Amino acid sequence: ISGEHLRICPQGYTCCTSEMEENFANKSRSEFEAMMKEAGRSVQTTLTAQHRSFDSYFQDLLNKSEKALYDAFPSTYGELYTQNMKVFKDLYSELRRYYRGSNINLEEALNEFWTRLLERLFKLMNPQYHITDEYLDCMVKHAEQHKPFGEVPRDLKVKATRAFIAARSYAQGFLVGSDVVKKVSQVSLSHECTRAIMKLMYCPHCRGMASVKPCSNYCLNVVKGCLANQADLNTEWKYLMDSLMVVADRIDGPYNVDTVIGTIHMRIAEAISNLQENKDSITAKVFQGCGNPKISTKSSSSEDKRRRGKVALEAKSSAQALEMLVLDAKGNLTALKTYWITLPSNLCSKKVMASSAVDDKCWNGMTKGSYLPEVMGDGLANQINNPEVEVDITKPDMTIRQQIMQLKIMTNRLGNANIGNDVDFQDASDDMSGSGSGDSCPDDVCGKRLSKSPSTRQPETHAIPKQSGHGVSGASSRSLPSAFLLLLLLSVAFFAAQHLRR
Repeated sequence: ISGEHLRICPQGYTCCTSEMEENFANKSRSEFEAMMKEAGRSVQTTLTAQHRSFDSYFQDLLNKSEKALYDAFPSTYGELYTQNMKVFKDLYSELRRYYRGSNINLEEALNEFWTRLLERLFKLMNPQYHITDEYLDCMVKHAEQHKPFGEVPRDLKVKATRAFIAARSYAQGFLVGSDVVKKVSQVSLSHECTRAIMKLMYCPHCRGMASVKPCSNYCLNVVKGCLANQADLNTEWKYLMDSLMVVADRIDGPYNVDTVIGTIHMRIAEAISNLQENKDSITAKVFQGCGNPKISTKSSSSEDKRRRGKVALEAKSSAQALEMLVLDAKGNLTALKTYWITLPSNLCSKKVMASSAVDDKCWNGMTKGSYLPEVMGDGLANQINNPEVEVDITKPDMTIRQQIMQLKIMTNRLGNANIGNDVDFQDASDDMSGSGSGDSCPDDVCGKRLSKSPSTRQPETHAIPKQSGHGVSGASSRSLPSAFLLLLLLSVAFFAAQHLRR
C-alpha cells in the first residue's frame, strides 16, 4: 500500500499500517532498553563479584586474627586476658565497623584501645595498690613519653590506618562503579532516539526487507546519538578504573593488608610483652610523675606472677591469595576501561546484528544500499551534526551528570587512599552539593591538597564526601551554599537600596 500515513519510516510503498508502525516503535524501544540493561548487568556482575571476593578475603583476615588471639591469650596470660577480654573484642568490633562504613575515627579507636588496655593492665600488674580513676588519668598522660608498649602502638596505627583506608576505599570503589552502571542503564530514551531506533531496526520490515541488516556505520550513528550522554562518562570512568588499579597495587604492596591485618594479634602480644618486660621501670616512672598510690587493703593476686612469658602466635600468610585477587581485579578493570565508548559498536555488532562496514546491500535508513555519511565522534558535543538522531547538545541528561560526579568523588577518595589519607563522607542525599570536589585524579594528585584532622565516615553506596577533614581543600559542600546565600543577601541589599533612592 502507499506509505503516506507513515510517520517514522520512508513513505514509499509499504506493508505497514499506522498501528503496525507504532507497535514496531514500542517494540524497538523496549528491545533497545533491554539491550542496554543486559550490557550493564554484565558490568555490574563483574564489579560486584570483585567486591565480594575482596570483602570475603578481608573479613576472613580479621576473623582469623581475632580467633588466633582468643585461642592463644587465655593460656598465656590467664586473668590478665580473661578480665580484659572485652577490650580486645571491642577493638576488633571497631575495626569491622570502620571497614563496613560506620562513622568512627580509626586512629582514635586505636588510641582508645591502647589507653584502655594500659589502664587495666597497670592495675592488674600492681594489685597491691589502690589505683583510682584520677590516678589512671595521670598515668595515661605520662604514657606517651614512657612508651609502655614500646613502638608497637605508633607503628600499628600508621600501618593499620593506611591498610584499612585503602581496603575500605577499594571495596567501596567497586560498589560505586556498579551503582553508576545500574543508574545509567535505567535512563530512558528520548522521543527522537525512539524514532531513530525504530527506523534502524524495523523500518526494513515495513519495506518488505526483513532479512536485510542495518549498515554498520548507520547503526553506529544512531546508537552514538542515542547514547551521547552515556559516552561522556568515559573520562571519569577510566579514571575510576585506573584509581582502583593503583590502590590494588597498594593493597598488595606498601599497605599490604595480608601483612598488616593478618598480624594484629601478634602486634598486641608484642606490645603486652614489652609492658611486662619493662613493668618495674614503667611503674617507677609513673610513681615519680603521679605520686605513690595508696596501698590496697585487698589481698594481692599472684596471677600476674604465674602468667609470664610470650604468647606463641604465628601468622598464616595468604599473600598468594591476595596476589591472585589483585591480578584478577586488574584484568577485569582493564577490560572495563573503555566500556562506555565501545558500547555502541558492541550493541551494533552483537545485538542489532548490523552488516559489515563495506556492505553495499545493507539497510541505510531509506532502502537497501550503501551508507555514505561519516561516523560521528563519541559524546554529546560530537552529535551536533548527527544525520540520524536529532540531539540537543545544550541539554545534558542530569541523571548521567550526577553519576559523572559520583565517579569523580570516588576517584578523589581513592586518590587520597593511595597516599594513606581518608576523606569524610556525608549522606548521599546531598548528591550535587559537593560539586566543587570534582577534580578527577587517577594517581597521587588528589592527596596533595589535604588538611589535617583525619576522620572516617563512609558513604552508603555512592555517597558524597564532605570536603572538610582529610578532604580536598577548595570549594566544599558547605561553602557552596554559604557563598550562594551571601550573594543572595548582597543582591537583596542592592535592590533595596535602589528602591529607597527612588
